[in-house]
Amino acid sequence: MAAAVKKQPHNHPCVEMFTGLRLAGRRLLVPPTVVAEVGFMLDKLGGSRAEKAFLLALGRRDFDPVDLTTDDYTRMAELVEQYDDLRLGTTDASVIALAERLNITDVATLDRRHFTAVRPQHVEALTLLPERL
Repeated sequence: MAAAVKKQPHNHPCVEMFTGLRLAGRRLLVPPTVVAEVGFMLDKLGGSRAEKAFLLALGRRDFDPVDLTTDDYTRMAELVEQYDDLRLGTTDASVIALAERLNITDVATLDRRHFTAVRPQHVEALTLLPERL
């Protein structure tokens, strides 16, 4: 989201990160929970043009939407319960469940609080991108 709104504090490192990932041919997987949250935040912070640009990017396959499975939802519930004191939330739990299922270790997020605290099942810790904020 910060990459799409120039006035956001971490715009530059996020733009660089997404550009580098695209140039490297990396797939940018996005679960529906993230699509909804990013769309909401883009409209709130950048207006309908920013939200529209994100949706068009999804339509162009700049990002790869990936569906959640019933097992993902079960794992999300486990994560929300396990980290109830952290108030992990559905969206962050979905990213972690998807990373576990697809054996993904790199996650694009500015949310260091939640994603540094959670210990996924498949790796000791996720690599959070951009690495420098």
